[in-house]
Amino acid sequence: MKIYTPTEAARQAGNKYLGVLVAAKFARHINELPKERLIEKQTKMTTQALEKLCTGDLEYKISRRRRSEA
Repeated sequence: MKIYTPTEAARQAGNKYLGVLVAAKFARHINELPKERLIEKQTKMTTQALEKLCTGDLEYKISRRRRSEA
């Protein structure tokens, strides 16, 4: 099993914090899929998400945070 580090995620995302955040959100998305649509059943979802990010298979878009009006 390959170990993915935050440094490897930073190469694709720009910085390690953004890379880990994107991978975590994608792992949550994988978790919400029906069991028959899972990408791989052998590895953990976080490992799958980091692998997709580090290999460049995961595309993402950064959206601006909306401010709530009080």
